[in-house]
Amino acid sequence: MPVLTRLIPSPVVVDIRPGALDDLATILSDQRIAPSGRLAFAISAGSGQALRDRFAPAFPEADWFCDADGTIDGAVRLADSIKKGGHYDAVVGLGGGKVIDCAKYAAARVGLPLVAVATNLANDGLCSPVATLDNDAGRGSYGVPNPIGIVIDLDVIREAPVRFVRAGIGDVICKISAVADWELSHRENGEQVDGLAAAMARQAAEAVLRHPGGVGEDTFLTTLSEALVLCGISMSVAGDSRPASGACHEISHAFDLSFPKRSALHGEQCGLGGAFATFLRGDHETAGHMAEVLHRHGLPVLPEEIGFSLDEFVQVVKFAPKTRPGRYTILEHLDLSADQIRDAYADYAKAIGS
Repeated sequence: MPVLTRLIPSPVVVDIRPGALDDLATILSDQRIAPSGRLAFAISAGSGQALRDRFAPAFPEADWFCDADGTIDGAVRLADSIKKGGHYDAVVGLGGGKVIDCAKYAAARVGLPLVAVATNLANDGLCSPVATLDNDAGRGSYGVPNPIGIVIDLDVIREAPVRFVRAGIGDVICKISAVADWELSHRENGEQVDGLAAAMARQAAEAVLRHPGGVGEDTFLTTLSEALVLCGISMSVAGDSRPASGACHEISHAFDLSFPKRSALHGEQCGLGGAFATFLRGDHETAGHMAEVLHRHGLPVLPEEIGFSLDEFVQVVKFAPKTRPGRYTILEHLDLSADQIRDAYADYAKAIGS
């Protein structure tokens, strides 16, 4: 008998709306998440205290851990603390991307499901099967299970620094470039493309790209939140980060590794990298549209807008393929010299500025 369906890891709860955190106790009492009500909350040592003060009375059986600092060492400490704390039904990562990534890694390490309660929308990590954590070598990506639940309170998102919301726009829009890189690798190398994963990532990006609203509107924040969730699930469908990460992410990783003290937010770098990679691919119309939307939302489209010179950007693009050995993108396909990158960038800057 042929296999007619496949199982796709995905959250059992996705709650995106204003006021969602007011119902957090009800959401987390779902028998699929916490049948006994024993929860381990992971928060940051700083701003996490205000969240603890707000929610601790509603969760008398919960324990709170402040080890989620965005590092691999912090994630290991968090896992050890949870293990010593006793029996829990689930881990709840309550905070921004660093907190959630720490919580994802710790939950995987102790074998518990994770609920991600996001306080900003800086990147697609809130629902991805990847935890990005700082380590001694810079920054690493670690495979983890998808969160079992996603809670995004739009009232809280509006209170977050606007830069952290705009960054999520860049991380979503760049999926247009990432999927195109995947399809390029299929044509050139025969790499298998998962059509469902590609469709999810591309449509999520298109929804944000074509939305007329901005970060101050609930309709736009809902679309952005849903897009980030779908991009995360697309990686689970594919079995790796391919639908969400191509030359755009190679460029972002190269910024992080080449200039660790100066790099911008992940989504800011990915948006810029995605627009430039799309231009390199010869799709100048789409690259121009991406740059136009990024600019409208206050995101960088030129390296100078995040404090990098042309020479530094050329260095970043030249180094970018080394950040993901084995991944084939437009950068590997063209294998540009430094002078060719410089010329291509001049054409890109002229095209998006005209």
